[in-house]
Amino acid sequence: ELQQKAEETELLKMELQMLETERVRLSLVEEKLMDVLQLLQQLRDLNISKRALGKILLSTLESCRDPQPGKAHLFEVLDTLYHELTTCELLESQPLEKAQSRQSLSNPLVISC
Repeated sequence: ELQQKAEETELLKMELQMLETERVRLSLVEEKLMDVLQLLQQLRDLNISKRALGKILLSTLESCRDPQPGKAHLFEVLDTLYHELTTCELLESQPLEKAQSRQSLSNPLVISC
């Protein structure tokens, strides 16, 4: 009985460790998603065309067509989309102060369709 309790305890420890790992992974995905949403909000405020945004999205999906081994595909797509958005000419030409002041005036996560 003592041996069985020890095995159950070990299994629970392993399960707890797996849950903690998953929590950290989800936290990283959430942070990257927040960054992407903030960039999308900035681009919407700059009146980016739907065509340009579509090109960015298609470029992202094209570059993530074959998942990298050992890397979560969802995180890879979000990370690639983030980098594609940061290289957008509209964001690069916008003064930093203007972007920050716009961001502080409204909720950066509200994106109306």
